[in-house]
Amino acid sequence: MSDEDSTEESATGARPTMRVLKGRGAVIEPLPRYLDCAREEFDDGWDVEDEAPTRLDTVVTTEQARSVISRNASPDVPFAQSVNPYRGCEHGCVYCYARTTHAWLDLSPGLDFESRLFAKTNAAEVLRRELAAPGYRCAPLAIGVSTDAYQPVERAHGITRQLLALMVETRHPCTLITKGALIERDLDLLSELAVHNLVEVYITLTTLDHTLARRLEPRATAPQRRLETVRRLSAAGVPVGVMFAPVIAGLNDHELETVIESGASCGAESASWVLLRLPQEISPMFQAWLTAHYPLKAGRVMSLMRAQRGGKDYDSDFSQRMRGSGPVAELLAGRFARVCRATGLNSARRTLDCALFRSPSRNEAQLSLF
Repeated sequence: MSDEDSTEESATGARPTMRVLKGRGAVIEPLPRYLDCAREEFDDGWDVEDEAPTRLDTVVTTEQARSVISRNASPDVPFAQSVNPYRGCEHGCVYCYARTTHAWLDLSPGLDFESRLFAKTNAAEVLRRELAAPGYRCAPLAIGVSTDAYQPVERAHGITRQLLALMVETRHPCTLITKGALIERDLDLLSELAVHNLVEVYITLTTLDHTLARRLEPRATAPQRRLETVRRLSAAGVPVGVMFAPVIAGLNDHELETVIESGASCGAESASWVLLRLPQEISPMFQAWLTAHYPLKAGRVMSLMRAQRGGKDYDSDFSQRMRGSGPVAELLAGRFARVCRATGLNSARRTLDCALFRSPSRNEAQLSLF
């Protein structure tokens, strides 16, 4: 190992051993960056290869949230406020930018993020209180943008459905982005919101290649099944779009036109795309994943990525982080614009109705003064 490699591992806190577990995305375990100690593996002379785990169970911890609305002022993000029912995400997408938030819990952005989850079981109750606050001003609420609101644990906890029921009750506009076909369970609520122009859904499609999808997003709904979800949402009158994200030049960028066209044929009315983002621990994790699964492509993929980030792995500048810069990024943007023109997507942008909002009672046991 070179001195440069050793320095990188020390800086990221990543354990050098790569381990591919079935149904999981991360292949290395970066240590939580806020810990005041570090650990590293070493050979103590005992052969424990046969004792290495071949699977990792998911552990869900319930928590009582004190607040649930997160507000955002980033100019490149199309919503001002959001709610995330869960912390961590079982889908295991190796590229997920939200992995870094698990460090706030002194947990690893690696396997901990996808196996040690937290469910905000009182989210709907807290959201009701926040919507009833005298100073609250209605704006579309994005549900499940950091971690997927329809990841597998939603089947047991149903927190997202509770939030949607509150949206229906208060006539509050909302948007959802998901890779999960479980959203079809809530077609009754989504259809009612759609009647009043109060909802818009985006289905994320990273690839239509099942092998690549299984490695990139091991526990997310299969790509063709997601297209069926687009079809069913559209048939139910729910406005739906497709998001081609993340775009990884040298790995899935050749599918851009196919993904957008497939979404349009299933009833999508809009489309978007986001370039791969590699902040903090995500860069060494993604590079380790490339080495484990696509060693012959790893060098080219990272070279193309850096060509879109000014020679760096990541650029956090608001004007660059979602789309990148340079010839490769410009080519992607041009291809996306052409396929949208050809399919008629994004011909008109939907604006959700905020005028119908009715504030819930802060205390249902207390009668209104008027």
